Amino acid sequence: MSAVVGRRVALVTGGAGGIGFATAERLAAQGVTVAIADLREDAAVTAAERLPDAFGIGVDVADEASAERAVDAVVARTGRLDVLVNNAGVLRDNLVHRMSLDDWEVVLAVHLRGAFLMSRAAQRVMVAAGYGRIVSLSSIAATGNRGQANYSAAKAGIVGLSKTLALELGRFGITVNAVAPGFIATDMTDATADRLQLTPEEFRERTAELTPVRRVGTPADVAAAIAFLAGEDAGFITGQVLTVDGGLDL
Repeated sequence: MSAVVGRRVALVTGGAGGIGFATAERLAAQGVTVAIADLREDAAVTAAERLPDAFGIGVDVADEASAERAVDAVVARTGRLDVLVNNAGVLRDNLVHRMSLDDWEVVLAVHLRGAFLMSRAAQRVMVAAGYGRIVSLSSIAATGNRGQANYSAAKAGIVGLSKTLALELGRFGITVNAVAPGFIATDMTDATADRLQLTPEEFRERTAELTPVRRVGTPADVAAAIAFLAGEDAGFITGQVLTVDGGLDL
């Protein structure tokens, strides 16, 4: 495996807010140059302005050409790509008898197809360098969650994808892992609260009561796990799923 020389570069999808921005912030604090990629390019650029040595780019992770362009843009600007964080995601929750085909396909496209396309594009650069870290966001919902057949299927797929890529890419110095958050206080979980006819505060309080550590997670909690798996100390860890849920899924 090639030694890491110079300032590392990370690409974080869905990086303009929530877990994505918290991850970008954590990596930047560790001296990593971060490319914040988001479907909303203006939001990505604005978010990057809040961090040292970061820049924003637009990407539609579910589009093959867009995914390739995003990776090419990072390499053209920095000359390298060491870390990919597949964080982009959307929710289209509903019970299966009410779930439209579009609801199903959009969620699978962004979460699972997007992780595949971005990983496939990034591995070209990483294989050539003999080094890389790919971390994708799964969820404790990967084992099933009422009203989230699409999301659960996508997140289960992330686990299978990550383990397979770990097998294929390990000999090139590339580790591939997944992080599975539980309840994290973000705009996405606030949207779930609305679907359940609860206020975000009520939803968080009820979930905290069911969680062994008696609180809900924050984006920073997940970012810490991602940053660890993306770092040098995790070089002998691959094909794993790190759960970050305060014990909610025990």
